[in-house]
Amino acid sequence: MQEKREIVLALMKDKAYRPMKFKEMAGLLQVPKEERDALRLVLEDLIRDGKAELSVHGRYQLVNANLRTGTFSGTTRGFGFVLIDGEPDVFIGESDTKGARDKDKVQIAIKGDGSFSKNGKKREGVVLKILERGNDCVVGMFRMSGHKGFVIPDNQKFGSEIAIAREHTKGAVGGHKVVVKVTDFGTGGRLPEGRIIEILGHVDDPGVDIMSVIRGNGLPVVFPPEVDREIADIPQEVSEEESRGRTDFRPLLTVTIDGEDAKDLDDAITIERTTDGYRLGVHIADVSHYVTERSPLDKEALTRGTSVYLVDRVIPMLPHTLSNGICSLNAGTDRLTLSCVMEIDKNGAVVSHKISEGIIRVDRRMSYTKVYELLQNPELEEELSEYGTQYVEMFQTMLELSDIIREKRVKRGSLDFDLPETKITLDAEGHPLEVRPYERNRAHMIIEDFMLIANETVAQHFYWMELPFVYRTHDNPDLEKIDKLSTFIRNF
Repeated sequence: MQEKREIVLALMKDKAYRPMKFKEMAGLLQVPKEERDALRLVLEDLIRDGKAELSVHGRYQLVNANLRTGTFSGTTRGFGFVLIDGEPDVFIGESDTKGARDKDKVQIAIKGDGSFSKNGKKREGVVLKILERGNDCVVGMFRMSGHKGFVIPDNQKFGSEIAIAREHTKGAVGGHKVVVKVTDFGTGGRLPEGRIIEILGHVDDPGVDIMSVIRGNGLPVVFPPEVDREIADIPQEVSEEESRGRTDFRPLLTVTIDGEDAKDLDDAITIERTTDGYRLGVHIADVSHYVTERSPLDKEALTRGTSVYLVDRVIPMLPHTLSNGICSLNAGTDRLTLSCVMEIDKNGAVVSHKISEGIIRVDRRMSYTKVYELLQNPELEEELSEYGTQYVEMFQTMLELSDIIREKRVKRGSLDFDLPETKITLDAEGHPLEVRPYERNRAHMIIEDFMLIANETVAQHFYWMELPFVYRTHDNPDLEKIDKLSTFIRNF
């Protein structure tokens, strides 16, 4: 498809090209009759992406230089903005939205010459076409008024209530949280219309608020059947055949350090003192051994993108059989890993490293709280009797190395924002009891320091190998903003 797109685009960009009808283009490109459906799909794809357009006379041409395609972001006041990849947002006035709703994919025309105004205001545009609706299922609260029902969307950016005919209310009553399938998005001041497809419960019922968030954001709750069939064949223990050829780290004292309520443990630590400094091992669960490229599991994980952490549950990227099972570094079990072992000198410099496929067996699952307690009171008899001196010494060595790494990073110009997180405690029925700061102690910082130095080491490893790789980088700050910041700071 991509190769055919490029051929068609190259044709339309040619200076000698004149807008053509479908048959003319197919003839010019010498496309056989049996392949013309594929050409039609390519042209439709280019139109959908805003690269080409079909004129009123049925001829295909490149879009006007002032035309753009982007995602409409609505506001509660009627106007909106169109978000365009690689460009600043474009302001769309209330009278220029053409019925576009939040998250719709739209084609717009930028007004004037497309430049910013002298007073710094955004470029302005007008919606020409709605190419794709962002969401035709909306979550909201139902209310009755006379013989008709209405749903007030949770997403206030949607812009208006949705009218529901009595025969499409599905028995909902005032105060019910519902999911609406929008059948008509409404134009010219007319309200959108829809039908209720699911009643989540009354707004005051426990758990309904969470389900509203899940449905409103289109979060997938269940995995498709093909994924269930695939995970049924994945073993829950590492076989001897799987461990063959891997670096065996099982003889080393190995721990995981996570929050008390963590279910999926995906990183473990080994550490030793050496003559010249430290040998630090960061071991990450080898998920790629089980989630193979282009498998149903891989495609579903790509669609989900990440696990979603809600107040009372997690919607995982991978099924719990994997995330909490064979891919979780549970204590006392053999697990496959991708391991980065670094030789670090007493100044915090990584002098050598080795990245390998490994196998580990975690000796102890630790929590941040317990590690912090052991670091604060290393000589308490109760702690020594439970953990022994080897664990206490291990955590003290971790703290030593962490301090060295952190000091080196701060000298390099690192910033530690240390923004507070919050933890919400619920009762048995899901009602919130309290919101309190999530305490971040020195044990959190140890793991953070070790993960960062492992990430840097792996990034450098692939950089010097000159292999294609994904890096997370931060652009240099805008010079104009730096000047403004300097002026502001100078006053202090």
